[in-house]
Amino acid sequence: MANKIETAVEKIAEQLIAEMPGLELVDVEYVKERNWYLRVYIDKEGGIDLDDCQRFSEKLGALLDRESYLRDPYVLEVSSPGLDRALKKPRDFIRERGKSVDVSFYAPLDGKKSVTGVLEGCDGNFLALEGLEPIPMDKISLVRLHIDF
Repeated sequence: MANKIETAVEKIAEQLIAEMPGLELVDVEYVKERNWYLRVYIDKEGGIDLDDCQRFSEKLGALLDRESYLRDPYVLEVSSPGLDRALKKPRDFIRERGKSVDVSFYAPLDGKKSVTGVLEGCDGNFLALEGLEPIPMDKISLVRLHIDF
């Protein structure tokens, strides 16, 4: 059910993004925690601010209320994906090519639970990091941008 809702909301959000030049839809999550949360992550060149989030949230909320896609009560959150954003979609791997990423595995792979490396690309089946053997995507639990502190 959550996947269907995420897909439906993503389509609506993409249409809304097209009306708001400069914004990019990064991800949509519909998750049950204590309550249902609909999280929409947006970005733009140079980063988004609170006004961007508020404007997008108001417009998206009005569309969702009108269309009645969500039957259960939910909390709508619109925010930046953050500096250490998760990479999930093909466009994420293309956009972030050449950047350092942290890769976590479901189970240790070659004795390691995670690795850090420079992203070369992803063909959907394998993740390529500079200087390492290709990593099967079905072994990867999460890929995030690496942050040096």
